[in-house]
Amino acid sequence: MDKRVALVIMFLFLCLSIILSISLGATNISLNDILRALFVEKKGLTYHIIYNIRVPRMIVGFLVGMCLSISGAILQGVMRNSLASPSIIGVSSGAGLAATICIVLLPAYVYLTPIAAFAGAFVTTIIIYLLSYKNGIRPLRMVLAGVAVSSLVNALINLILIFFPDRVADTLSFTIGSLSLATWSDIWVILPYAVTGFTLSMLFSKTLNVLMLGDEIANSLGVNVELTRFLFIALASLLAAASVSIVGLLGFVGLIVPHIVKLLVGSDYKYVYIGSTILGGGIVIFCDTLSRFVAAPMEIPVGITMALLGVPFFLYLLRGRIAHD
Repeated sequence: MDKRVALVIMFLFLCLSIILSISLGATNISLNDILRALFVEKKGLTYHIIYNIRVPRMIVGFLVGMCLSISGAILQGVMRNSLASPSIIGVSSGAGLAATICIVLLPAYVYLTPIAAFAGAFVTTIIIYLLSYKNGIRPLRMVLAGVAVSSLVNALINLILIFFPDRVADTLSFTIGSLSLATWSDIWVILPYAVTGFTLSMLFSKTLNVLMLGDEIANSLGVNVELTRFLFIALASLLAAASVSIVGLLGFVGLIVPHIVKLLVGSDYKYVYIGSTILGGGIVIFCDTLSRFVAAPMEIPVGITMALLGVPFFLYLLRGRIAHD
């Protein structure tokens, strides 16, 4: 499939997801009523539902999907492993532990959650990097170290919740991954990280293309492989941490989206980043809408819906990789 045609299809899917997100929920709103509320009346219950609840939730979902997908694309490229993602190698878990500490143990400093999440993701990334370093970094070794560290960090998160059961209600949606509390203020928190991450990713897309050729070829072309790999991993950590600080531990987005995008547009990271932005945002918005709609007026956290979709896809990737090996 032509790259541009694939990107257009992804964009149409994003547009459809946006329309469904604003239309569907506990209260279904027709497209005509949406247009009238936003551009004509600008008041009343319908306007309040659309402008103060569904639109900010949709925008946050797009930015979260964008950040996690680009983060996953970077990690898969740096590690040359299609099974790498922020949740699987422990980056999201590190951000989640720091955010949980802020929310549960230090509620007076909950406003520092985004900064704490980035610090947790970055420190966890450094630990994984050091554990996997032996005469250089081997991608498979880093993935295995990440899985081990992620298991330990998740155990620490559960331990905190066990010791503070009275505060579990405040953190349950965080540990699952939810957009139910997304507001306009959350957009301004995550937007600078999303814009910065996307811009840096696009600027250095050619560098990651070179890194994908292998360490020896990249070195021969003048790329400092170890430093470049470390900087890319730090960028991936920043993007994952920004998402975790807003919606919690939302898994599988960074795994499945980059893989689908590569199947459609190829391995040129200039197109992979653009496709991951569009499709990642679209999938998170679509899954969040599905979570609101299928059991209305009850709401399923989007993290559960993503897991129901992501686990089979992960097993498919794993099965294919084992058969290939």
